[in-house]
Amino acid sequence: MPEPGRRMQQSVVAVAGALVLLTLFTAAVAAADVEHGKALYQTCAACHTERPDALGPSLKGVVGRKSAALDDFRYSNPMRRANLVWDEDNLRAYIQDPQAKVKGNRMPYGGLSDPKDVEDIIAYLKVLK
Repeated sequence: MPEPGRRMQQSVVAVAGALVLLTLFTAAVAAADVEHGKALYQTCAACHTERPDALGPSLKGVVGRKSAALDDFRYSNPMRRANLVWDEDNLRAYIQDPQAKVKGNRMPYGGLSDPKDVEDIIAYLKVLK
């Protein structure tokens, strides 16, 4: 069993590490760039439009909306069963890996791995009305 001083040192190091990670994550979120998110969104807009023949549902007003909530879009069964609310956490997970978040959904997109890009897209989606 480690001596008490050693345990305290390990605890302090663990807490400090957690605080550093939290600070970095918070800084990335706080520094989200709406204009960069808008530029990145142009790839999404190829499918997510308001046209009746669109491959994906409109993402206008998506933040806070329930999944599969638009009456004028034919969602996959997995998306209808997902019963999500598109908050920042669910959007983040879905943008990073759509199939992991909603297994079997029809979106033909492998995900976005850059955390800053993900936060920027979410920042843009928050203002897209």
